[in-house]
Amino acid sequence: MTHTETHEFQSEVNQLLNLVIHSLYSHKEIFLRELISNASDACDRLRFLSLTDDSLLEGDGDLSITVDYDDKKNTVTVRDNGIGMTRDEVLENIGTIARSGTKEFVQSLTGDQSKDSNLIGQFGVGFYSVFMVGDHVTLTSRKAGAGPDEGVRWESDGNGKFTLDTVDNAPRGTEIIIQLKKDEKEYSDGHRLRSIINKYSDHISLPILMPELDGDKKKQSFETVNKGSALWARKKSDITQGEYNAFYKNLSYDSDPPLATIHNRVEGNLEYISLLFIPARAPFDLWNREQRHGVKLYVRRVFIADDAEHLIPNYLRFVRGVVDSADLPLNVSREFLQHNKAIDKIRSASVKKILGELKRIAKNEPGNYQKFWNEFGQVMKEGLVEDHENQTTLAQLARFATTKNEDGEQSVSLEQYVERMGQKQKAIYYVTADSYRAAKDSPHLEIFRKNDIEVLLLSDPVDEWMVNSVTEYEGKPLKSVAKGELDLEEIGDEASKEEAKPEQEMKPLLEKFRSVLSDQVKDVRVSRRLTDSPACLVADEHELGGNLERILKAMGQDAPMYKPILELNPDHDIIKGLDPEAEGFDDWAKVLFDQAALSEGAQLREPAAYVKRVNALLSGKQPERSRIITP
Repeated sequence: MTHTETHEFQSEVNQLLNLVIHSLYSHKEIFLRELISNASDACDRLRFLSLTDDSLLEGDGDLSITVDYDDKKNTVTVRDNGIGMTRDEVLENIGTIARSGTKEFVQSLTGDQSKDSNLIGQFGVGFYSVFMVGDHVTLTSRKAGAGPDEGVRWESDGNGKFTLDTVDNAPRGTEIIIQLKKDEKEYSDGHRLRSIINKYSDHISLPILMPELDGDKKKQSFETVNKGSALWARKKSDITQGEYNAFYKNLSYDSDPPLATIHNRVEGNLEYISLLFIPARAPFDLWNREQRHGVKLYVRRVFIADDAEHLIPNYLRFVRGVVDSADLPLNVSREFLQHNKAIDKIRSASVKKILGELKRIAKNEPGNYQKFWNEFGQVMKEGLVEDHENQTTLAQLARFATTKNEDGEQSVSLEQYVERMGQKQKAIYYVTADSYRAAKDSPHLEIFRKNDIEVLLLSDPVDEWMVNSVTEYEGKPLKSVAKGELDLEEIGDEASKEEAKPEQEMKPLLEKFRSVLSDQVKDVRVSRRLTDSPACLVADEHELGGNLERILKAMGQDAPMYKPILELNPDHDIIKGLDPEAEGFDDWAKVLFDQAALSEGAQLREPAAYVKRVNALLSGKQPERSRIITP
């Protein structure tokens, strides 16, 4: 019994369709790539599910994709005999695309048509590319294993509405018929369609069938028009870089060729093939750690799993490719992947291959490696925290901004830093902040600049976790310039040590500061690291520090109770002139503390009170309350 429903697209879908229908994209031919890719996925899913339930094949295990056309009716048809969809699945997958990231898709459009066209597939909205060439689309589908009366037909002309009908005796799988626009008649030509398939889909392992041709005339019989061989299974010597690049683009929807291609065949006790690509630029969802779609797992050319998170660690989530094993069983489960020695060995070997290739690029192509680090450096730093097995290699690959590269680019390796260290310098110094500018201008660097000591400027959020995991490099400990006491002898500043004002002479001032700021600071002491600023905040050697506390709070996590140490510069005019007995001393103490907090990027507890105190001091309205002794 036919049951028809009319629905309206989500407003976001309408927005997308409007962009597509008005021909934003120059490469309209990619609609066929998208439909064939979807059809291939549907067949792969059915093949996988049939391993445990062969009744789903319904007696037809020859999976294929058919591309047909009618130049008189001006139509193109793409059909598959894969898994198919139920009515609810059609409504969910075709009627809505909230899960496909439509907002991000629209925001990511650049105006460069060649690049924007690749975003269609990348954002999972490939089906809608049909409206670039068609003004009416009919989709008919029946889920494998469903009854003959459970077919569903979806129709729309992209005007904001679509209809759903039930269909009797629909074949298993999905068929899409596109009524082409009058000015898109080229896509009802057999030669044109074949050229598109050869360009984008030649590697698809399933047979792609099209009507045989007698000149320009189509026959009733069909033939396979793609090579249908898995690219990764061929010999490297038989594959051109152009073929690798085409495969990568189809896999990743990246319009640029990859930075590196790693094709590896392993034989012996464990047999597998891996074909991995390192992109030249970051994908749009790089910072979504939950989005896993980098490496596909095959077993003897049979697709097993997408988003194979057990094959590649999270910090290499930008890597694209396939792994094809000859030893794993076809009925692989998620639990099996979690506790399998073969998978662990493949993962370990793949990571070493990737990092080895990056080391080669860093050595032989430093310009290309710098571009790579600019794109993926923050993610690679996650590996320094998570991957202890490869931490040494990752530390060699890491690049940093320092006080000696003024452009702010993260281009200095730890090896370069160590080579430039002075003879007396025992540690690798760093400062952390929430931005490069805040790190570069940190008052904690003053004594280091004076003595020409290089300091790493760490401003990525992951840096705080990184320095807690990487505690040394080549025997040199990493030490924060904003934590603990500072040894002036180590940085070769004997003169400053001799000139330093004894703490005993400043005892009354320090005691008064401790009294006024007792609820805000752990201690107040004379600073050995300041040369220009009157005060700064530091943490004890093993405390978390102000920057990490702010990051944790921004993430909604509870940070351990942290009280900084206030250090005062005894040679600064303001500190020299402070009278601890003056009536307005409290205001000066609080202003100096707040200024020290601001200089390291902290938010003030009482910003209005701070502004009021500073305004009063600037206006001179409190000459007696806030008197400062003239030195």
